Amino acid sequence: MGKQMTEMLKGTLEGIVLALLAEQPAYGYEITARLRDHGFTDIAEGTIYALLVRIEQKKLVDVEKVPSEKGPPRKVYSLNPAGTQELEEFWTTWTFLTQHIERLNTNTTNTPNKEN
Repeated sequence: MGKQMTEMLKGTLEGIVLALLAEQPAYGYEITARLRDHGFTDIAEGTIYALLVRIEQKKLVDVEKVPSEKGPPRKVYSLNPAGTQELEEFWTTWTFLTQHIERLNTNTTNTPNKEN
């Protein structure tokens, strides 16, 4: 993954994780696996765990400790009302940005090459 993709993901990864949690509650490794299933193959587990700490501190998720067959209990994250509101704001912002960026892209690709 290139540097530009990494930088863009930094700004959107929280919203992406909230969207996954809106589908169903999950624990850290499960979130990472689901991200990979959606094509985000280069995201490190450590990145996800740091993000989960942040969204827990921001009180966007509820956390339940669930016994694990191996090792300590797992923290299962589920979206709460504040997280749902944050996700709605993310999608509103995302829609605004994608529409305007797409217009810029269309204008750029339809502009005749002035060098010819």
